[in-house]
Amino acid sequence: MSNRTTSNQCNLAALASLLVSSIAFAGDNLDAEFNPLLSSYEATKLSAGTRINSSNIASYRQWLDDSVADLIGDQALTLTLGPSLEIPIHPNYRKASEENLYETAIGDAPGELLGYAGGRPFLKLESSDPQAGLKAAWNMRYSYAPDETETEQFNWHYRDMRKDKIERTLKMYGAILRYKYRHTDKPIPALANNPSNLYTALYLQVKAPQDIRNTQLLIHRNEVDSVTEQAWMYMSSQRRVRRLATGQKTDAFLGSDIMIEDFLGYNGRIMDMDWQYLGSDELLLPIYGHSQLTSWQEPPDESGFQLIEFSGAGHCFPNVTWQLRKVHHLEAIPRDPSHPLSKRHYIIDAATYAPLLSRIYDNAGNLWKISIAAASSSALHRPESIAWQGLMTEAVGMIDLQAEHCTTLQLKSRIAITPLRNRQFTTQHMRSQGR
Repeated sequence: MSNRTTSNQCNLAALASLLVSSIAFAGDNLDAEFNPLLSSYEATKLSAGTRINSSNIASYRQWLDDSVADLIGDQALTLTLGPSLEIPIHPNYRKASEENLYETAIGDAPGELLGYAGGRPFLKLESSDPQAGLKAAWNMRYSYAPDETETEQFNWHYRDMRKDKIERTLKMYGAILRYKYRHTDKPIPALANNPSNLYTALYLQVKAPQDIRNTQLLIHRNEVDSVTEQAWMYMSSQRRVRRLATGQKTDAFLGSDIMIEDFLGYNGRIMDMDWQYLGSDELLLPIYGHSQLTSWQEPPDESGFQLIEFSGAGHCFPNVTWQLRKVHHLEAIPRDPSHPLSKRHYIIDAATYAPLLSRIYDNAGNLWKISIAAASSSALHRPESIAWQGLMTEAVGMIDLQAEHCTTLQLKSRIAITPLRNRQFTTQHMRSQGR
C-alpha cells in the first residue's frame, strides 16, 4: 500500500471521527438544552405532595421567585408540589435546532435576525454575552408550539380579590396559524400563500355574553421584526372592523387586567424593548401533568374534560402542582418613554422557553401585576394531545396587586382538527362572522 493511499485513509478516518464528534457534541448540547439537569433539588423538601404555605415559607424561599414567596407569606397563596417531569420535545423542532446549530446571528439593525431557519435560534446563553438578552427574547419568540392550534374553550373571568367575587365572564374561541418556520403540519417549512410575509396570525372571537358576542380580534405578526404588527377589532356594537393604533395595544383588553401586548407573554416587536439577560436559576414553576391532578371542585365539561380551576386569594391563582425547573431571568424595558410600564421581568422555563411567571412594573417602577401561566405536559393530557409534544398552557392568572383585582383564563386547546385556512385570519372573515 502506498504512502499516499495510507495518508488518504487517515484523512478520511480523521474526517469521519470529527463528524461523529461534532454530531455527539451537538446531541449533548441539545440534551442539555431541552432537558437541563438540576443541581439544587432536595428530595426531602421537594417531593410530590409537599405543601408550601405561610408556616414553612422560610424553608422554601430559595426555590421561589420573591413575588410568589411574598404572596405565600401573606397567606394569599399555598403551593402543592408535584412530580418532576421531563417535557416532550417535538422531534421536528429538535431536528431543526440541530440542523441550524450556530447558524443564527443577531444583525446590526434593530430587530434584525440573520440566518434563522427553524428550531431554537440560540443555545447555551451566557451572562457574559452582551447579546444574551436579545438571544433569549428570540428564543422565546421562536419557542415550540404546533403550527395550527385552536382553543375551543377559552373562558375569561374578571375577579374582585377582596370580595372573592366573579364580576364578569367571557367565553371565547381562539386560533393561531404559523405561516413560516413550521415544524408539525404540512406544508413544512412554510405556507406558500403568504404575500404579506407573516410569521403568525392570532384570532379571537367572543361567544358570550350576548352584549359583546362576535366581538373579534385579529393580529398579524410579520416575519420581519421592524415591520409593525397589524391588529384589528370587530366591535359587535358598531358592526365594523377598525384597525388598532399602536398605543391601543397597551390598553386593557375588553376591560380586563390584560393588555394585547401581554398575550403569549409578550406580543410586541423585539426591537421595541431593551432586553437584559439576568442569568439562570432553579425555581418552582406551575408545570404538571393534567391527568395527575386530583383536587377538582367543579364537574367536568360535556366531554369529560376538567378545566383548570383557581384557588388562593380571590381565586386568582391556577390550582395546579408546581415543580423545580431550571429558569432564565429576562428583563424587558420599553424604549418608548410613554409606555405604561417601566419593565417586565420574565421567568422563563429553560427547557421550553415558556415565560410562565412575569412581574410587571408600572411607570413609576412599582410592582403592578404578576402573571402566572400554568402548563401541562402534553404526554399527560387528553389522548389526542399526545401529538402536541410539548407544553400546553391551560390557565393564566393576571393579578393586579395594586387594584386587588385579577383576570383568570381557562384554556382547552388542541391541534386544529381540520387545517386552518388563510381566510380565517382576514378582516373579511371578521365581517362575515359579525353578521
